[in-house]
Amino acid sequence: MAKAATPVSMSYFRKYLSIETKADDSPVTRADRAVEEKLRSLIDAGFPDDGIFGEEFGQTEGTGSGLWIIDPIDGTRSFISGHPLFGMLIGRMVEGQMQASVVSLPALSEIYSAARGDGAFLGTTPISTSGRTDLGGAILYINEGEKIWRGWPDVHARLMASGRERRYSYDCAPYALLAAGHIDAVVDCDLEPYDYLPVSLLVEEAGGKITDWEGRPLGMGSDVRVAAAATPELHAELIGILKG
Repeated sequence: MAKAATPVSMSYFRKYLSIETKADDSPVTRADRAVEEKLRSLIDAGFPDDGIFGEEFGQTEGTGSGLWIIDPIDGTRSFISGHPLFGMLIGRMVEGQMQASVVSLPALSEIYSAARGDGAFLGTTPISTSGRTDLGGAILYINEGEKIWRGWPDVHARLMASGRERRYSYDCAPYALLAAGHIDAVVDCDLEPYDYLPVSLLVEEAGGKITDWEGRPLGMGSDVRVAAAATPELHAELIGILKG
């Protein structure tokens, strides 16, 4: 499905697009809607009994136990500014537990995937987290840094004094880098289920741990703040920093 929808997103990338603003002040384009329509048509064809929860068209109830969670363009602000690190997120949940997910970076031709109990992959190559257990030597990515600075300035100050290296970042690409072992931790905020649920299984199947800022498991009704790390030990230290 990710491969089939990639030409749709790329046909709009770095082209002129009219931009609308949604109620939450986030941008949306016809590219977002076209990709979600493509994904929904593929899901309907292959899994007609499943429900679908997408960013652009909301939730469609199904008659079965499966629920697909999709974000057609994760990082619309990146997309409309020509930045190649936007993503496409697809996940399938059964009875409240993620079973399979894809984190696709269409402009880089990279597709990361995970299935519960089967590990994580970049293409067909197995991937795993770095295995780092200490925050002092970690590469830490801070997603939505300005929002954290405005909303939780004390947390922001502690994060900026943590780790070996720190980078401001956005969207889903940092979670792919974490799963592949390139970075060690990600802190994020202001998320919806279609932002965090597909990436959560990728991180977990690669050997990492991901929760909300309180250390609670992620689900459809989770806190909008997320913390992910390469190992449970590093995650525990990161949660300690977030809690102060």
